[in-house]
Amino acid sequence: MYGMPMTIFLFVCLFVTGVSCNSVGDKIYVDFKDNIPCVRLLNATHQIGCQSSLSGDVGVLHLLESEENLDWVLSSGPDPPYMVMLESTLFTRSVMMKLKSSSNRVAGVVVVAPNTNPSAGFSPHASCPNENSEKYSPSLAHCNATVWNPLGNNLSYEEFDFPIFSLKDDNDTQAMRQCYMDHNRPVNGSKPRYPLCAMQLFSHMSAVTDTATCMRRNSIAMSLNPEFVCDPLGDVNIWALSKPLNVTEKGHKPGESVIIAAARLDSRSFFFDIAPGAESTASGLVTLLAVAHALRNATQEAQLNTTIMYTFFHGETFDYIGSSRMVFDMERNQSIIDLDNVHSVLEVGQVGLHGDTKLWLHSDPVSRRNSSIDEEVVKLIKNLNSSAKSLNFSVEEPGSSQALPPSSFQRFLRARPIPGVVIENHQSTFTNRYYQSMYDNSDYLNVSYPPGLTPEEQLDFVTDAAKSLAKVATLVARALFVQAGGNGTRFNIEADELLVSRLLYSFLVMPNNSWFQITKSFISINAYFSNTTTNFYIGVNQQMSEPTILVQFMLANLTGSVVNTTQENCNNQKENEDDKETKHLYYYVWAQGAAPPNGTEREGFCVRSTCRTTKAVSPAFELEEYTSSNYSTWTESRWKSIKGRIFLVASHDLEMLTLGVGVGVLLTSLLLTFFISSKADILFNSGREPTNATY
Repeated sequence: MYGMPMTIFLFVCLFVTGVSCNSVGDKIYVDFKDNIPCVRLLNATHQIGCQSSLSGDVGVLHLLESEENLDWVLSSGPDPPYMVMLESTLFTRSVMMKLKSSSNRVAGVVVVAPNTNPSAGFSPHASCPNENSEKYSPSLAHCNATVWNPLGNNLSYEEFDFPIFSLKDDNDTQAMRQCYMDHNRPVNGSKPRYPLCAMQLFSHMSAVTDTATCMRRNSIAMSLNPEFVCDPLGDVNIWALSKPLNVTEKGHKPGESVIIAAARLDSRSFFFDIAPGAESTASGLVTLLAVAHALRNATQEAQLNTTIMYTFFHGETFDYIGSSRMVFDMERNQSIIDLDNVHSVLEVGQVGLHGDTKLWLHSDPVSRRNSSIDEEVVKLIKNLNSSAKSLNFSVEEPGSSQALPPSSFQRFLRARPIPGVVIENHQSTFTNRYYQSMYDNSDYLNVSYPPGLTPEEQLDFVTDAAKSLAKVATLVARALFVQAGGNGTRFNIEADELLVSRLLYSFLVMPNNSWFQITKSFISINAYFSNTTTNFYIGVNQQMSEPTILVQFMLANLTGSVVNTTQENCNNQKENEDDKETKHLYYYVWAQGAAPPNGTEREGFCVRSTCRTTKAVSPAFELEEYTSSNYSTWTESRWKSIKGRIFLVASHDLEMLTLGVGVGVLLTSLLLTFFISSKADILFNSGREPTNATY
């Protein structure tokens, strides 16, 4: 009789407690909305990056206002460990290495992303990018003759024992600053009084040591535990041909000669999800897309004796993942062509001009010692020079003894001597002051718009950056056409400035725009486009990244043609019911098209192109050679939770007092419960009324 009401009472209490726990948590913690971590990467020899402990790291918040203020964190502050909040101007190698050396007093770091780029430049990448993937004589190897990235401080290749996050300068960071000012800021050097503002960061990484170790643990997990600890970096390469070739026939194509026109697809920065790559990546790939479009009609009408293969390599930042995989496939007859079919390589690198009108044509001094190779290189440079004259451009060659800059072409040269030129905006050291950093953005490439324009008006506004890159694309397109055997005077080959401007807007400002929406569904109608700048980080071999999807959309649209067929036939890779062979030559995709002015249902169409994708995963993982020195061995650790929050924390004495009071209340409750339970028959005996009582 008495147990039932008590059970109901306890159930109601638990229900009320459960309902209110979220609101209590909201009152205690302020969670970050947009937090981007530094993550752990591994290769054949070691690990780099950052991580927290399994349950997250906690420390007292300290706003570092100047480098002189570091002493409070490193030695004199009375309440370690500290969570250090850095303004972007203090995110330097000097400061970070001092924090790393005192990791027992540092629980983590938060970097406030800037609204403007640092004028002095900043590159957390290596000063000699991909130096272990070069193949040169000792005098040219390892940047002995030319340090390509002199601003590179190697910060991205350090290992930190604490989490490091990047936060936007928004309401979250303002709340953190205010919390610090209200509770933690020392006044005249005096110790701040409790409660103090604290921060907790979660970014625990599952993989440790090196790639061989994590892949071995993956193989154990495959049989015993479904949770892997790391994944190989990877995605896909994208390519298209100026004329169709049968993709089912792998290996050597007798009589076929192919020029590879290449650009890279990836970039990186210190932080996992901030890799805008405006100059290091976007300038080259946008230029090559414009080249493919400018040559579409001319290559279809002219009977060229050499095929142009527009190729976008992924993972080049990490020891040339994409290009090494394509060469690997060519050597093993797993590609549509082999190395014997490769006539030459023309690669478009960093070509943002920043008001200049000069480009540099880099070639390999080692392979040019072969007279036949040198002859083809001279011919290609002559074609580029000839194209430049009519465009008010200046193209020059660096010294004949200078090594080839970091480029995808390097991987082809490791296989065999091949004629080739790499087009860059620098003679020796990079002009890019923000190489592989979060500052290599649209502002640095001068992709800017007049104030007051709507997103649609910005999409159709031709920027100065677009005009200069369109000239570069015209130069490259004309030279490629002549190199492939075309008559340069017969066709008016010119890149479309509006197209270049829209491409820059779509990659560097807002991918989710009306222009891209028309061609959406080349891969999936549910393909996701963000409303922020594209992240060019390669990611892991799980799914295609956003830039990969965007480039495939555009390359198919810019090099293909619309065919009159049904959606069903298009999805089944044929033009009509009787067509069974063209799928070996073309790839068909159904685009959702534009919506009519007075309707919502889009008018779809089928695009036929030679655009294809192939794996961009290092051959080291195909061969299971995880300690390889010939191929990239980079992997990325897996993680479960990435988050951060701030809250107030009491003094240690008050925590001990609270714990003591809690233990005292618990013991008292236990004694009281025991006493009441032992005397229950007396305390709760109310006496029964006789059964024959009447009212």
